[in-house]
Amino acid sequence: MKFFPAFFTFFADTASRRNIRLLVRFFAILLALIFVFSVLFHVLMEYEGQHHSWTTGFYWTLTVMSTLGFGDITFHTDPGRIFTVFVLLSGMVFLLILMPFTLIEFFYAPFIQAQRRALAPREVPAGVTRHVILTNLNPVNRTLIQRLREYGVPYFVLVDEVEDAIELRDEGLSAVVGEADDPATYARLRLEDAAMVVTTDSDTKNTNIAFTVRALNEKVPIVTSASNADSVDILELAGSSEVLRLDEMMGQALARHVIGCDAEAHLLGSFGEVQIAEATMRGTPLVGKTIAETRLREIAGVSIVGVWNRGDFSVARPDTLLRADTILMIAGSGEEIAAYSLNFCIYHVSAAPVIIVGGGRVGRAAARYLEGRGVQYRIVERLEERVLDHPNYIHGSAADRETLDRAGFAEAPTVMITTHEDDLNVYLTIYCRRLREDIEIIARSVLNRNVSTLHRAGADFVLSYASMGANAIFNVLKRGEVLMVAEGLNVFAM
Repeated sequence: MKFFPAFFTFFADTASRRNIRLLVRFFAILLALIFVFSVLFHVLMEYEGQHHSWTTGFYWTLTVMSTLGFGDITFHTDPGRIFTVFVLLSGMVFLLILMPFTLIEFFYAPFIQAQRRALAPREVPAGVTRHVILTNLNPVNRTLIQRLREYGVPYFVLVDEVEDAIELRDEGLSAVVGEADDPATYARLRLEDAAMVVTTDSDTKNTNIAFTVRALNEKVPIVTSASNADSVDILELAGSSEVLRLDEMMGQALARHVIGCDAEAHLLGSFGEVQIAEATMRGTPLVGKTIAETRLREIAGVSIVGVWNRGDFSVARPDTLLRADTILMIAGSGEEIAAYSLNFCIYHVSAAPVIIVGGGRVGRAAARYLEGRGVQYRIVERLEERVLDHPNYIHGSAADRETLDRAGFAEAPTVMITTHEDDLNVYLTIYCRRLREDIEIIARSVLNRNVSTLHRAGADFVLSYASMGANAIFNVLKRGEVLMVAEGLNVFAM
């Protein structure tokens, strides 16, 4: 049944009709050539004194041109033999080379293409509701799709080109062909039944899409990303329900894990009255004790959820031994978290600045968060145009030891690597770990697949931009039911 839509699509296409005309011309030339050869066959046969019918002439021409050459009809003179060679060579060119190429190029390949196009979906199937519409596909949305699949939420990626839809379908993704700024597209996407529309393209394109969608439906949630702070108000005016500054969120998320300055508990998030926090063991009297021996439940009332050791998370057990590089994940009320900090705030205090490698949007956001916490920092940036006239900025490459020394690397409790190049982040992580074994290294990963590589390189914490963005969008859909503590570790509200 799928043959007929492809058949009609093929002949309805303008390019296909042009190809058909070219095929007709080719076969017309081929038939004219066969006719001419048949006439010359009769002339040369009469010259040799042989008499054959017109049917025999066509028969001889086709057998010679197709290189079959049965040999039952032959010329006996040199002119006839030369003519036979010419017919044979012409047949090889026309029937064995040009005809297959022409049929494949102008008929078979376009027909297969039309058949593939006919299979590309252009609307959401009837009966599908509470689906998520993604207007573009990037690492963040690819990770979001994985989350949606885990929760059984239907989704559809909107693409402009049929070929893109076919490629996504071959990957096992749900895609629909259509223009993101065309109101008719959202009618086919069943916008009135959608749970959410997500657009994470440029600020200007996001504005256009949000404005288009909001004009069609006043209730559907629209989640957009914003690269610039000035775009937030415009996107909200265009109709966005939630505007996410992913670079700002990434910088804050990285900075929240800076715990090398002190031994206090640092808040990661909360579920109602229950708060989730982290605290380092370095410099505290808890190093070398088991969790049972710490008696933290009695001292501060907090519960130990788990422990981190250089990127490896394990559930807390009474016999779990705390090392100098161990980081506790604790849970409790605000008063209990404060009580923990009050007991351990005197330990492991460092006045040295945190080093931030990369002065882009993520690095600057991390610096603002640290400044709000009263933590000193230094930003190392190799691009001169990003270096502000500020004493906290160091111009130079982080791969240069002299630059790191100027930033105070020898005394720094933490180095935060925030560049948008995963290869460079791995390189710098290995370099910093070789220079100092005891420094806390927090690294950013653009792609999920490089998270484990950064951990192996020596990073204590790694956050994936794709996972962080997908989690932020997913939380809008699920109303904050999931808290991303670290890469690969989420806390759920039960």
